[in-house]
Amino acid sequence: MKTATSIPSNTQSTDLQHAIAAHINEPEKLENLYRSQKAAFESAFNRVYPTIQSNLSAQIWNQRLNHPSAVLSSISRTDLVLVFVAALVSGLIANFNKIIGVEPDVFLQRNIGFVVFPMLIVFFGIKHQLKFGQLALPVLSVLASVFYINGLPQNSNSDVILLAALHLPIFLWSMLGYTFVRGNLRDASRKLDFLRFNGDFTVMTAIIFLSGIVFTALTIGLFGIIGLDIEQLYTEHILAWGLAAVPILSTYLVYTNPQLVRNISPTIARIFTPVVFVTLLVFLIAMVYTGKNLYQDRDFLIIFNLLLIGVMAIILFSVTEATKGRIQVLQHYMLFGLSLLTIILNGFALSAIGFRLAEYGISPNRIAVLGANLLIFVHLILVTRQLYRMVGGKSTSEQIGMAITLFMPVYAVWTALVAFVFPLLFGYK
Repeated sequence: MKTATSIPSNTQSTDLQHAIAAHINEPEKLENLYRSQKAAFESAFNRVYPTIQSNLSAQIWNQRLNHPSAVLSSISRTDLVLVFVAALVSGLIANFNKIIGVEPDVFLQRNIGFVVFPMLIVFFGIKHQLKFGQLALPVLSVLASVFYINGLPQNSNSDVILLAALHLPIFLWSMLGYTFVRGNLRDASRKLDFLRFNGDFTVMTAIIFLSGIVFTALTIGLFGIIGLDIEQLYTEHILAWGLAAVPILSTYLVYTNPQLVRNISPTIARIFTPVVFVTLLVFLIAMVYTGKNLYQDRDFLIIFNLLLIGVMAIILFSVTEATKGRIQVLQHYMLFGLSLLTIILNGFALSAIGFRLAEYGISPNRIAVLGANLLIFVHLILVTRQLYRMVGGKSTSEQIGMAITLFMPVYAVWTALVAFVFPLLFGYK
C-alpha cells in the first residue's frame, strides 16, 4: 500500500492545486510550498498550469520545473576534433622525453607545465574567438618559457634552477588566466569566473582521475585473469597519454557543461571550510604543545609553508564559491575564522623566515619563500578585512570578489621574477 507521501491522494492534490493558484503571485509562499513537498508540488502544478498559464509567475515556474535540460550538451564535430587534437598534442609533449632520450623525471621537472597549459590556452583562445593581439602575450610567453627553462644548465643540485622549474607552471597558469579574461585584467568578474573555473576544474579532474584509477585496475586485472601481465606496458605507453588528456577533457566538460559540478563545488567548499578550520586550530595548539621549532627545523618550515599555500587556495576557493550568492551567516564566520587563523600561522612562518635570513644570510630559497609568504599575508589581510566588514553590512560579496582578484596579476609577476630573474641574480649553483 503506497502512502500519501509517495503519491499524493486526490484530495491532497486538489488542495495543492488550489493553493498554487491562490498564491501564484506570492513568490515566498509558493517557494515554501514547493520546498515542503517538491514531488507533490510539481505534479499539482502541472495539473493546474493550463488554467493559470497566462500568469507570468506561472510561466516562470513552468520553465523552472519542466525545462528540458540535458545532463550533457551535444558534442559538435568541431569540438570533438579540438579536444582530440589538444589531447594528442599534450600526450606528445608528455612523451617527448622518449624521443630525445631523456629520463622522465628530468624532463617533467622542467616541462610539466607545458603538458597542461599551452593546449588549454589554445582551447580558450578558440572558444573565446580571441584575436591575434589578445593571444600574443600568452603564446610568446609559452614559447619563450620552453626555450628558457630547457636552456638552463643541467645541474640537478641547483636551488635556483629548481625554483625556476617550480614557479614556471604557476606563471603559465597566469597566462591561461590572461587568455580566459580575454586580456582584460581590469574585469574583476571575469577574473572571479576564472577562479571559479579552477575550482570546478579541480573537482572534475579529481572525478576523472579516480575513475581512471578504477578503470586501470580493472583493465590490468582482466588481462591478468587470462595470464597476460600488461602492467608495465600499460603504465609506460598508455597511462601517460591518458593523464595528459585529463586536463583537456576536464576543461571541455566544465566549460560546455557547467551544470555537471555547479552544485558540487559550493558543497565541497561548505564542507571543507569548517573541517580545515578545526584541523588548523588543533594543529596550532599541537605545535605549541609539542614545542616544534619553526626557526631551526628547515624541513618542517618547508612543509609548513606548503600547508599555508594549500589553505590559502582553499580559502580563495571557498570565498569565491560563496560570492555566487548571499553568504550564509555560519559560512561567513567560518571563512572569517579560517582566514584569521591562517594570518596568525602565516605570521609564524614570516618570523621564522626572517630569523633564518638574519641567522644564515640571503639565499634564493629564503627570498622566494619570503616573497610568497608576504604576498599571501597581505592578500589574506585584504580578504579578511572584507569578510569582517560584511559582519556590519559594510561589505558585499562583490567587494570580497574584488579583494580576491586584486592579487592575481601580482602573483603572476612574482612567479615570473623567480623563474626568469632569480637565475640571473644568483647564478646556477
